[in-house]
Amino acid sequence: MTRPESSTSTNAKTITEHELEQCQRANQTGRQPVVFIHGLWLLPSSWDRWAKVFEDNGYVALTPGWPDDPETVEEAAAHPEVFAGKSIGQVADHFETIIRGLDQKPAIVGHSFGGLLTQILAGRGLAVASVAIDPAPFRGVLPLPISALKSGSPVLGNPANRNRAVPLTFEQFRYSFANAVSEEEARQLYEEFAVPAPGKPLFQAAAANLNPWTEDKVDTKNPERGPLLIISGEKDHTVPWAIANASFQQQEGNQGVTEIVEMKGRGHALTIDSGWREVADTALAFVKRFT
Repeated sequence: MTRPESSTSTNAKTITEHELEQCQRANQTGRQPVVFIHGLWLLPSSWDRWAKVFEDNGYVALTPGWPDDPETVEEAAAHPEVFAGKSIGQVADHFETIIRGLDQKPAIVGHSFGGLLTQILAGRGLAVASVAIDPAPFRGVLPLPISALKSGSPVLGNPANRNRAVPLTFEQFRYSFANAVSEEEARQLYEEFAVPAPGKPLFQAAAANLNPWTEDKVDTKNPERGPLLIISGEKDHTVPWAIANASFQQQEGNQGVTEIVEMKGRGHALTIDSGWREVADTALAFVKRFT
């Protein structure tokens, strides 16, 4: 059976002092803001190099966290429990609160579940343009390739993980994120970036097409959605082309510009691995067209 999903009430109290400072800085500069949204098993710091590229091109970058995100990978390892229990709706509302604190409507760039959140927020009319990179699926996206099932199995294989924080072993990270890079680079990425993640969003995504009350839904028809680019990694195991393209097909009916591009030879770690700059430049070029 399915039932209405509920998320913890989210308001300005969820915003950290650092996030408030980012909003204030963005408003003081008067430059076009770009909000970066990370996905599961990563932290806001995974966007640091991207933020510099966008800032060097005249934008002001914001890298907010999900509610209760620790500052560092070391803190995440010490206190993994802080990740537990976060739902898609709660996290989306958190980012909406941040965005509504900006004087200008931002461009939004997100990866994986951050790419899903990007589309949710754009569907609420909060983005001047948006880029969803290897985005997690939403209600109406039907393909479920075997590699995506295997990537989700560390969480979905145990129903008790719904309310837990779940880390990935190196082998699981290698398959889900870093299959398109060398083992040496995969180990470096694992040590530098990987943190535990809440299980709840994966369970919500897995049941989205069975639950009419799901929080994992996107308003693809809103005329205020703005231009959207979906970027797909050719070798992505977690969000293969079939899922990314199905998201594109759902979005294509919007009156705004909707585009999709496949990055050849790239896996799910394409925002953090040694080829990140090509992906960043692709996103930047799209944002520049509409800001």
